[in-house]
Amino acid sequence: MNLNKIFLTTFLKLMLFLNLVHASSQEKIVKIGDLIQVDLPGEITFNRSFQVDKRGRIYLPEVGSIYVAGYNETQLKDNVIKILQTTFRDISNVKIFIAKQQILIFIQGYVKTPGEYVFPDNTNIQMAIYKAGGLRPGAQLDSMLIKRSNTKIQFNYKAFLDTGNESQLPILQPLDILFVPASPLVSNIESIFNHGKEDFDDIKDERSAIKVFGEVNSPGSFSYKENIDLIDILMRSGGVTRYATIEKIRIISNNSPKLFNLKNYLDTGNTYLLPKLNPGSTVFVPKQEDEIKSGFNTIYVMGEVANPGAYESKDGATFIDILANAGGPTRFAETRQIRIIKENQKVIKFDLTAYTEGLKDSVIPNIAPGDSIFVPEKIDINEKSWLKVSSNRAVNVIGQVINPGRIEWSDEMNLIDLLAHVGGPTRNADTTKIEVANIDKNIHLFNLDAHIKNGAPLSSLPKITAGAIVRVRNLPQDPKNNKSHWIQQSSNKSIYILGQVNSPGRYHYTKEMNFLDILSAADGPNKDADIQNIRITHRDKLYAQVSKLDLSLYFETGDESLLPRVTMEDIIYIPEKNRNWIERSKESTVRVLGEIHKPGRYVFRNNMTILDLLAEAGGPNNRAHLEKISIINMSCCQNQARTFNFIEFTKTANISILPALRAGDTIYIPDRRNSFLEKIRLGLNDIIRLSTTIALLKSL
Repeated sequence: MNLNKIFLTTFLKLMLFLNLVHASSQEKIVKIGDLIQVDLPGEITFNRSFQVDKRGRIYLPEVGSIYVAGYNETQLKDNVIKILQTTFRDISNVKIFIAKQQILIFIQGYVKTPGEYVFPDNTNIQMAIYKAGGLRPGAQLDSMLIKRSNTKIQFNYKAFLDTGNESQLPILQPLDILFVPASPLVSNIESIFNHGKEDFDDIKDERSAIKVFGEVNSPGSFSYKENIDLIDILMRSGGVTRYATIEKIRIISNNSPKLFNLKNYLDTGNTYLLPKLNPGSTVFVPKQEDEIKSGFNTIYVMGEVANPGAYESKDGATFIDILANAGGPTRFAETRQIRIIKENQKVIKFDLTAYTEGLKDSVIPNIAPGDSIFVPEKIDINEKSWLKVSSNRAVNVIGQVINPGRIEWSDEMNLIDLLAHVGGPTRNADTTKIEVANIDKNIHLFNLDAHIKNGAPLSSLPKITAGAIVRVRNLPQDPKNNKSHWIQQSSNKSIYILGQVNSPGRYHYTKEMNFLDILSAADGPNKDADIQNIRITHRDKLYAQVSKLDLSLYFETGDESLLPRVTMEDIIYIPEKNRNWIERSKESTVRVLGEIHKPGRYVFRNNMTILDLLAEAGGPNNRAHLEKISIINMSCCQNQARTFNFIEFTKTANISILPALRAGDTIYIPDRRNSFLEKIRLGLNDIIRLSTTIALLKSL
């Protein structure tokens, strides 16, 4: 029983002791950088926080500096109150406590903003570096230092960034100095760090580094790593340049030189071909050198190709394969005259154009090692020298074409190809009679216009061989512009247009043309033309025949049957609108006489009425007797006269009472003074005047 009491008492004392130790460990201790809150009611300069400086002191107004570092809150309060009592009387309500625990850290080295910083109590290395603006490019991450009094603590910040293990970072304490060193790759002269060289890694041992130089984009030294191969090293050096000879890469490993063919490795993908790299190896990529290529499997491509030169042939390589490998013909290449020079000096001609068009006679020649392919230059159409094309390969084109001259000929061409090659006929060319003279002395006349209208069948084209002559004659010149050339045109190819047109004369005419074509060729009627009375004299008949055309009626109706048929040697005459009045027959006009403003003869059409004629003549005057207008019909059947009451028509507007008119009739408007009622009115007027005169005389 006593033992139990003793054990229980001992256990309770032990628990009490542990609680006291835990309480003391949780008690705050003043450190450099902490904020001490001093509240003294009634004092304006107090009631705020005071920071503990580097010497562990705080500065209080009217009191001065007080050393507080290392005190707990009880000791802090007692020490500060003791000093305040020497200056202030009533300090019974003073409150002193640690407001915020902070640490003062110095950051130096390769950071963007080195200096003195105050951090919260739980700040770690990463937060401190961030507060200093972060690391500068070129900082050495694996050997940072913490200077604490006379002690230096080195740690690997890169390992923390790789793993995130915070236990690898030391805990910061007040007045610690965090130093970030620079990498050995940083130059002794201050400059911007080259990020492009960060693949060099941190070469700690130059003797183990792999040196790469020559035709690579970024030559230099690279750190050696386990299981590294040549492809890795070339990639880290930026790859080879366009001028590198990848078939002869030189490698020195363990003092032993080797040659490596990178192209062979890329073609096969065999990793056993890759050489083994050891620490301190050297890799050299040589530059391509110009050299004369020759050999048993060499084929030579010359002339107008994109990449002429000597090429290594393989089994099964065809002419197309070799030509495509040389970049193909250029735009100046004459692909119809390609020459293959065999090793035995035999020359084979090959027409590549004919082969691409699928002609049966074109066969690709066989190419063997040692052969040469020559692609000649195309003949320039503007070249002055014509000796480059022999006569047995040329056709002569003369006359009215855009670019006459000697044209290189091929048997699969035809006349249309030839005319298109010379630019086609000119505007003055007579394409109805193209002359083709072959070397067999036969002359063929060809009508290009008829050929095109018939659908351009190839069977109707004349046969042309090398050495032939093609002549395109010119049309005769306009007679009004050059009268010395109009006699070249015969009358059986001409038509005449006279009178009131803008360009009268003698014009070339074909059966495919019509009346409107020749009228348009003469630039159309002028402003004085009477297009209602056009006359056409037909001279192709055995008898005289003259047609009349009312072109105005055609324009109003669009009736094609109104247009006359004209042919060669016909005469078209367009009379003047205001010609002499005696030139018009009485049967073609209507006479308007009497009390009218403009009496005379007027042209009349069947779709007109008496109202149109009265309006054209200016209308009746003030003496006209409109109830007795006379219409004398003398144009048809028998002569007769009728009267027309214009006043009654104006009251009723009855169209049916309008008299019928024809060309040749006469309209007479009498004077109203000749009417019976007018005579009575005048007589009464005279009687009244006479009576008035007698009455005046009697009054006198």
